[in-house]
Amino acid sequence: MELTIECKSRDAKAKPNALRREGLLPVVLYGHQGTESVSLTVNQKDADLLLRKAAVNNTMIDLKIPDMSWNGKALLREVQAHPWKKTVYHLSFFAVKAQDAVEVGVTLHFVGEPTGVKDDGGVLNTEINEVTVKCKAIDIPEVIEVDVSGLGVGDSLTVADLVLPEGAVVAGDQTQTIATVLQGRMAEGEGEDEAAAE
Repeated sequence: MELTIECKSRDAKAKPNALRREGLLPVVLYGHQGTESVSLTVNQKDADLLLRKAAVNNTMIDLKIPDMSWNGKALLREVQAHPWKKTVYHLSFFAVKAQDAVEVGVTLHFVGEPTGVKDDGGVLNTEINEVTVKCKAIDIPEVIEVDVSGLGVGDSLTVADLVLPEGAVVAGDQTQTIATVLQGRMAEGEGEDEAAAE
């Protein structure tokens, strides 16, 4: 997924609360043309629309800064929000080039119904819901689909079983379990009853 948002440069003297009263959200862009950081603002409504679709460290954004004559690619790095009001009060972006190698968190999307659940009353137990992927910035996957339909009771999938886009690799332990089909309580009870009858 690629989205577009427009920002403006921010006066260093501008107070964050004053900006918010004007409907603007303070933003910091890191990695811009070798500088440590650039202070920006974005329209609060535009930010809200972006956050409905963008995920932290996962979504490539086409960032435009007209008053600095700069357009470029960036990743949404951080969203700071009020702990219980959930009001967003600050965003951070990191400038990248399309061919840059990045490490990003990608959500696992489980598809299918395991045969061990459908036919044998088992229970699907998912161990993790996200993995860290190394890939080019332009190739960041929105999600990684994990087909669990072939799992029987006692079967499991590991990180090494993931089907990744070309050029992408998972950072970390390849043997980590992703999902397992466990024997259901009803099936366990039936087994005990049969054993008792014998």
